[in-house]
Amino acid sequence: MTVFDLPGLEKRSRELTEKTLGEGFWERADSLDVSRELASARTRIDEFMGFEKELGDLEALAEMLSEADDAELQTEFYDRAKRLEDAMSSKRIYVLMDEEYDISSAVVSIHAGSGGLDSQDWCEMLCRMYIRWAESHGYGVLVLDELRDQEAGIKSVTFEVKGDFAYGYLKGEQGVHRLVRISPFDAAHRRHTSFTSVEVLPILPDSVEIEIRPEDLRTDTYRSSGAGGQHVNMTDSAIRITHIPTGIVVSCQVERSQHMNRAIAMQVLRSRLFERTQRERREQIESLQGEKRAITWGSQIRSYTLQPFQLVKDHRSNFGVGNVRAVLDGELDELIMAYLRFAKTGRASGSSDADPGEE
Repeated sequence: MTVFDLPGLEKRSRELTEKTLGEGFWERADSLDVSRELASARTRIDEFMGFEKELGDLEALAEMLSEADDAELQTEFYDRAKRLEDAMSSKRIYVLMDEEYDISSAVVSIHAGSGGLDSQDWCEMLCRMYIRWAESHGYGVLVLDELRDQEAGIKSVTFEVKGDFAYGYLKGEQGVHRLVRISPFDAAHRRHTSFTSVEVLPILPDSVEIEIRPEDLRTDTYRSSGAGGQHVNMTDSAIRITHIPTGIVVSCQVERSQHMNRAIAMQVLRSRLFERTQRERREQIESLQGEKRAITWGSQIRSYTLQPFQLVKDHRSNFGVGNVRAVLDGELDELIMAYLRFAKTGRASGSSDADPGEE
């Protein structure tokens, strides 16, 4: 079922509704997941029905205009047609998001690379960029863990972006991001290159089974270093969980309750173990096919150049944006759309405003 499959959506909505009417539904572990999916399906059905109704009204107006030359009616027709076109265009991106967990909320982790204060500052800039993008699209943002440097910037940060299709939008942001600029930390005002890695994971429904054995976990508690009031900072409420077989470490310090922080950390751990399994499966298939893909710190997916010219360039879709400041302020939609089209079709979209000197 795709996001624009109306019969499929209606069938799924009926199935989910039947589940909610079942005895003991709210005692089930997946009750919240089912409720969220049902609400999302109903919202999309309502959008479809609204489009269909408006299209029918416009057809009726067009028929009336063919019989009578009415300037007022003509103005209404073109105004309503433009609003319908804009509304449908805003939903067009969902055609590109038909993978299983695209509708999910997302967990974003950003880690500073080599480059000292410049990379840590770049990590903080990227965090701000994604949070501004998320908030401008009506998503909720919850910072789960943050490791700041005493001098400047962020060494690492993890936050959740809550809302339908957050993962579908952001999944293409995973990879290494490169910044080229005059360093504000260099007294000689030299140009520096900084690298930061971004990881994006879906928040998995409870119905997805991920085996995590208690004996494979090591749990440490510590005092929260972030904001949250006296209670948070004076008690060992923060949680760090290490999955011993894989070495994956997750932390959460956002809640006052140690129990709540553990629940959130386990949710992130499930997502990371799921992603690891999927990645190993892809690598196995690629090795059987004889494909080789470089997975190195230098294989950046996107470059943000502030000096000697202004350009954000996605190296996969070949799409570029000249207004770097706008991108860093959260205006990512063009880059996201260009990547999703590239991922779906395999064709680079080109760059309408790229500097000819950019490689």
